[in-house]
This record gives sequence, structure tokens and C-alpha cells, in this order.
Amino acid sequence: MKNYPAQNYLLSRMELHGDLHVVRQLQMFIQLQSDFAPGKTRLTPVDENQLDVEQAPAALTESVAGGLLRLGRQQFAFDLQRFISVRDGPNIRQSYDAAWADYEIGTWRIISFYSRPVQDRNERVFDDYSSTKLTLSGFRVERQLNASTSLAAYFTHYTEAGSHYLTASGNERRGNFGVHMSGKSGTVDWNAETMTQLGQVGPDGVFAWAVGALAGYSFQKTPWKPRLGLQLDAASGNSNPHSHTLGSFNPMFPNGSYLTLAGYSGYVNFMQVKPSITLHPTSALKLMLAIAPQWRQTTADAVYTQPDIAVAGTAGQPGTYTGTYGQIRLDWTICPSAAFAIEAVHFQVGNVIRRAGGHHGDYVGVQISYGL
Repeated sequence: MKNYPAQNYLLSRMELHGDLHVVRQLQMFIQLQSDFAPGKTRLTPVDENQLDVEQAPAALTESVAGGLLRLGRQQFAFDLQRFISVRDGPNIRQSYDAAWADYEIGTWRIISFYSRPVQDRNERVFDDYSSTKLTLSGFRVERQLNASTSLAAYFTHYTEAGSHYLTASGNERRGNFGVHMSGKSGTVDWNAETMTQLGQVGPDGVFAWAVGALAGYSFQKTPWKPRLGLQLDAASGNSNPHSHTLGSFNPMFPNGSYLTLAGYSGYVNFMQVKPSITLHPTSALKLMLAIAPQWRQTTADAVYTQPDIAVAGTAGQPGTYTGTYGQIRLDWTICPSAAFAIEAVHFQVGNVIRRAGGHHGDYVGVQISYGL
């Protein structure tokens, strides 16, 4: 939301994959990626990658004592990808060098994993590397309550060497305790998740939290089958910069498109109320319109953009209201192998951002995907 000149650029992502079944139970899978951003003058680490391995896991495709195993570079995500995602909004997706175990029995599923997130370097081809600073591991239990309702509880452990926050720095470790539930009953659907974080950053303790929920009601017998939706999100900020307990939530590996593709808002020190309407003019077309006013959870902490970048000059300044964005998105399924989408976002900044030198923002993105 700084006063940058407008940019027009193209993001291209090409993926090529293949798999080999060595024996009936063992599958070798490889996926290469090549990503470019011609015309973009302010490149970020997630914009370009000449050529590299995106995924290359070996997997046991038939259960071993009721479980499945997967080892190597891979991608995984949970629920609506609020906190652990494949990062599909930016040009380069998030991969993990990981060991994954998955056990299912009846309506229960148990997942355990250990990973080091892949870091993109883009100095030459095939130079991405397993992070030496970051680890993410976890244990998750899921239960299918009925055909349309599921419940999950999980614990993940996040570590990062040399973290930096506005009031704390040092080696970071966070234990993340979460619960997720989603379901549908007739014309009503819902999805909710909450997470509590405990841990340490350097010598300081950590206590942070986040909650996200959305629900909708669909008029199935009305033309265009409108769905009225409401999304509520909040994440804690650091309310006392002089305390030895850090309250800023760490969203870890979020998918920014959960909010918008524009990237104006980060899931830290943040609250929003987002009513929306979704229309289906045809079975292949979906149109969504939404508006979302946003506030800070505490004025002692900064305003954040995606994923967790503090806006300079906003911490400790008066004003909880940070702005409002309007969003329009059209999705068109052209055929089973091709899709088109266009999304437009206008962010009207609040006074706290304006006083820090920020300005209103506009974003228009067009996505075209084709698979063979």
C-alpha cells in the first residue's frame, strides 16, 4: 500500500510431471517447475524460478499395517490453507522436504509429518534447497462425523533460527494447537478453525491466537443459485511491547488468496468482517462479490501485509480501523482441462496507513490454466 507506480506484468508457471510405479506398492513421482515474471520490476523471492524440482516423493501406494508413507520433496496443505498451504497465490508454490505418514481406520484418519520448507534461490537451475533455518512438524487426527461434516484436531511445531519481530528477536519455536470443523446441511455450509500458539522467541515467551470462520446459505431453487456468505477472521497482535510475552500471531505458511490475491492484508494483528454473494449464471461460471472492512486487534502492534510484513510507521499509532476492500472474482471452467479467472480488488486505506505514507491500492489479476 506504499505509493509505488502501477505495474503491468505477466506471471507464467509451467509444471511438467511424471510418475513411475517401480513395483505395485512403490510409486516414484517427479514434478518440475519453471516460473517467470516478465514485466515485473519489483521481483520478490516467490516470482521467478528458472527450472527446479517442485516435487519428487517416493510413496508406498498400498497400505502398510493400515498406513501410507511418503518421503521426499512434496506439497501438502490443510483445510482452507489459512496456516499451512501450497501457496498458490504467488507464482512459485511452496514445497516441503518431508517425511509423511498417514493412517486411516474407519471414519478416523491420523497424520504425522516432519518437514523442512523448500527455499527458492533462482541463481541457476536446480538450486532450490531444503531450509536450514525452518522446520515444520505435526500430528493431526481427523474424524468424518457424517457424509458432509468433518472434525480435526492437530498440533504443529514450528521453528525458525534468527526470527525478527518488532519487539522480539532470536531463535523461534512455537507449538500450535488447533481445531477445525467444516460441514454442510441442506442449503447451509460452514467452515471454522481456531489456533493457539505457545512458545518462545529468543528470551521472550509467546502467546498468540487466531480464529477464522465462514458460513453461507444457498438458494438452490433460485435462478443463478445465489449463496449469501459471511466470513469472520481475527489474529492477535502484540498488545504490550514492553512485556516479555510476544502476542503477534505467526501465520507460518499461509495461502494469501484465502483473503484476496492482492496481498494487501496479513493474518497478524488483524480482524475483518466479510459479507459476500456468489452467483452461478451457468454450471461453468461463478461470480463472487464481497466487501471487507478491517481493523487491528491492538494499536500497539503494526498493520501487516501478506504474509506477515509490518507496515513501517503504524505500530503504536492511534486508530484501529485499517481500511476496507471490495473484491470481485469471476471463475470460468472452459473445459475439464482449462480454466479462466479474473479478480479485481480495491483497498481503501484507513487513516493509520495514510499517516504512515500509504495510499489506496488497486489490483486486477487474470489467471489462465491449462493441463494436458
